[in-house]
Formats: sequence, C-alpha cells, structure tokens
Amino acid sequence: MSRSLKKGPYIDEKLLKKVFKARAEGKTDAVIKTWARDCTITPDMVGIKFGVHNGKDFITVFVTEDMVGHRLGEFSMTRKFKGHAKKGKISKIYAFSGRFLKDEL
Repeated sequence: MSRSLKKGPYIDEKLLKKVFKARAEGKTDAVIKTWARDCTITPDMVGIKFGVHNGKDFITVFVTEDMVGHRLGEFSMTRKFKGHAKKGKISKIYAFSGRFLKDEL
C-alpha cells in the first residue's frame, strides 16, 4: 500500500542534511551510509552515492534521474538468489526436528 498523497513522500531529514552537506563541500563521490531504506529519492539526491544497508552489508547505490520517486531499499536486495537445484543432485528432506529422513537421487 502506498503512502497517502496528503502526507507527501517520506524523506529522512538526517539523510537530506547529509546530502546538502555533501553537495556544499563538493563530495559527490563519497558514499553516504544509511539505514533509511524507506526514504524516497528526491531530485536533490541525483548524482550521490549511498551505502544502503540490506541487513548485513552496505550496498553502494548511485542515484540517477530514473530513480527519482522510488525508495532507496528497492535498489539494495535483502535476499541472495543462489539458483535452482540441478537434476541429478542429491536433495535432502529434513523434518522439523532436524533429523535426516530421506535421500533422493
């Protein structure tokens, strides 16, 4: 569900202060670390690198014009897809107790 239009977009004030400070100092290549994944990207943030926390690491995200209106968390994935199991490999099925039940080929 999206945020109410009456409220407007959510923008973290601390993060916006860091963006303005980086622009004033000319440090647009420096990475700004943030945990504010729900912060909406504004046109002021274009050209800045953010280190968005995904729960474990900081993923570097370079903001472009196409990203305006999206959230920072959309560009920092929290789950890592390792691929589907190949046929012929051994699959192990475990019960809730953690005991080994079955080995299939």
